[in-house]
Amino acid sequence: MLDLAARLGAMGAGRVEPNPMVGCVIAREAVESDGAAGEPRIIGLGHHRVFGGPHAEVEALADCRARGQSPRGATAYVTLEPCAHTGKTPPCCDALIEAGVGRVVIARRDPNPLAAGGAARLESAGIRVEFTAVSRSATRLSDPFVKRIRTGLPWVIAKWAQTIDGRIATRTGESQWISGERSRVLVHRLRGRVDAIMTGIGTVLADDPELTARHGVPRRRALRVVIDPQNRLPRTAKVLRTASQELPVLHVRGAGRDEQAGESPGAAPGVSVLRLPLRNELMDLERVLSHLATAHRAGSVLVESGPGLMGGMFRQDLIDEMHVYVGPMIFGDDQALPPVRGIEVEQLVEARRYRLIDARRVGDDVRSVYRRAMPD
Repeated sequence: MLDLAARLGAMGAGRVEPNPMVGCVIAREAVESDGAAGEPRIIGLGHHRVFGGPHAEVEALADCRARGQSPRGATAYVTLEPCAHTGKTPPCCDALIEAGVGRVVIARRDPNPLAAGGAARLESAGIRVEFTAVSRSATRLSDPFVKRIRTGLPWVIAKWAQTIDGRIATRTGESQWISGERSRVLVHRLRGRVDAIMTGIGTVLADDPELTARHGVPRRRALRVVIDPQNRLPRTAKVLRTASQELPVLHVRGAGRDEQAGESPGAAPGVSVLRLPLRNELMDLERVLSHLATAHRAGSVLVESGPGLMGGMFRQDLIDEMHVYVGPMIFGDDQALPPVRGIEVEQLVEARRYRLIDARRVGDDVRSVYRRAMPD
């Protein structure tokens, strides 16, 4: 039931943020003729659809009524603890209490101190509450929200396409296209669900990307971010030429000796410049992420870059999730570009480890999704 709730909750990706994605299933426990427990019968499904709209529990209760079913005495399976505060909507725990559900099964406690306490309120109303980590999908669903609440930083997704032997471009920098058209459609959909898309100056100079979502209708309009410590971004770059208030660009560069750190308007509409001090000619990338979260309310950042910036992100331990597309080709060239560089590892114990959470065939490619382990 929680796996199903997680699949429902994921349908809100790109529309509910900065709220968490949440899914809810309401089911009535079946009893066989001999008194043994049978398969639960689903009577209501719901998920948080859009920021400011009804939460998953309210949606599921409404679905029960639309089916002509009463939720009284039933069990609600929810991916995140029902909220106990009044924000844009009333408390979800009150809706469950009023509906008379008999039990609530929850995958994860709400880390937000403003909204937590729903479980205690349910129990005080005589409703049985159970927390369980049995569904990894349900627990993972709220990882980006939990990270933002606990650290103040956005969820960071690294994406790249590579050959079977782990190269993202030839020695001359040619990379279009290692992955197939179907893979690129998925990437564009991902771009349309994040708050910011980040790349490095090396990628801009080599590929001149637009960094826009060009398949389907984007659910979010991402801020395009260029990391450029030495201020080498040409005025003719596509990211600048396509900049507007609807498609903004943040140019992150090193602050000169006489320049004050901070963000200011750029020379063109839709462009702003963030100046940050460098340390050994390197950018403090965690500070960049913190600025995106506070100044631009970014809850999710997609990194599409070459090995330099990607190596810096991994070196500073800032990557939460990876989408790796493997195309059906081999270079076999030691000088072809790897996806990440600049990290020294002498022993396996020094390697950064991630969990594989999904792997699937996409045309002739294979897409694998990895995540870091998040504490409950």
